[in-house]
Amino acid sequence: METIVIIVLCILLLLAYVFDITSRWTKIPSVILLLLSGWIIQQLMTFLSLKVPDLSPILPILGTIGLILIIMESSFDLKLHKSKISLINKSFLGALFPMIMLAFFLAFLFSSLKGYSFINSLINAIPFCIISSAIAIPSIKHLPEEEREFIIFESSLSDILGILFFNFITLNTVFNLNTFGRFGLDILIMLVISLIATVGLAFLLNKIKHHVKFFPIILLIVLIYAVFKVFHLPGLVFIMIFGLSLANLDKIKQIPRLMNVDTAVLEKEIVKFKELTAEATFMIRASFFLLFGFLIKTEEIFNLPSLAYSFIIVASIILFRIIQLKISRLPLIPLLFVAPRGLISILLFLSIIPAQSIPLVNRPMVIQVVLLSALTMMVGLILTKEPHGEQTIINEPETPTPNGEQMIIEETEETEEPQNQVEQ
Repeated sequence: METIVIIVLCILLLLAYVFDITSRWTKIPSVILLLLSGWIIQQLMTFLSLKVPDLSPILPILGTIGLILIIMESSFDLKLHKSKISLINKSFLGALFPMIMLAFFLAFLFSSLKGYSFINSLINAIPFCIISSAIAIPSIKHLPEEEREFIIFESSLSDILGILFFNFITLNTVFNLNTFGRFGLDILIMLVISLIATVGLAFLLNKIKHHVKFFPIILLIVLIYAVFKVFHLPGLVFIMIFGLSLANLDKIKQIPRLMNVDTAVLEKEIVKFKELTAEATFMIRASFFLLFGFLIKTEEIFNLPSLAYSFIIVASIILFRIIQLKISRLPLIPLLFVAPRGLISILLFLSIIPAQSIPLVNRPMVIQVVLLSALTMMVGLILTKEPHGEQTIINEPETPTPNGEQMIIEETEETEEPQNQVEQ
């Protein structure tokens, strides 16, 4: 039996790898294929009358670790520059205001239609208002760089701001100036601790000489996040600061000098660390969605009482996104469709305590919204034409070769992407 389980797991993860590679050409988000694969395995096991222990407690653990790795991996790809201030501002506003407006709109809808308290309705609405970086980021490899960077910034910030918003509402019963002041102080403390922790982890990355060094650092990052979570501090802020610091080491070289470390050696170690993080992220993300698909019941997908509300929620997501993109003067296509709900929505839904849950927002509704938003993104990306570059010649300064000849550099019509980016 153990051998069969190992064979099935290996086949499924290899399939996940194929899905990830081919998504650039098929434009089908790998998460849809992973969910489908997990569901098919469940149907086969039911048909063969094979019993499996309850795996649902593993889902939040995989989801939390996956969220940490996804935010960190996406932060590694973000290069900060003065020219990108406008893009960052648009991403921040695009992540914050539509989320808040949509949350209050859905809360009003739930409370007015069913008579639930507005606070409980708001708590249950927030998971539907957060863009899933776990689904959005792996699905945009074929988009132009500026649009890709916007989605990385927007979805990562949406995860962080969404968790902050959710924790703020769930952990407070009274909302006044003292509440907001204490919340602001927590954020400030979080920023200071994050900077200190980032410096310490970078120091370890440079100084550890043992052949096993990256995995312990990942464990330390997960541990720091978990400790922050115990004290209800926004641990994802630390994750993003850590990733951005390593990605933009060339702009903060005074920190390596303060730590008395060799910048050149540290940069090489960071490259290796990024590669390991990408590998680990793929494994955890694929495992999470395969398991989630395995735990989905067919009757939950076609639950008619919740299906109508799910369509209303997805339609509301699209409507508020149109307003956001118009105000930010960003192109509707394809950004309009890239607003999936997924891992973070599931995790927040699972974390709602019984006293704050409402019967309307149930497991079938969460599953339906995740699937409908992912299918909407898939259709939008399929209908989006991939940009084609035009042949251009870049006039470089004349550089003599060893034979005294001059080099002329031409940029061809298509430039092959780095292999590690395609297979990430």
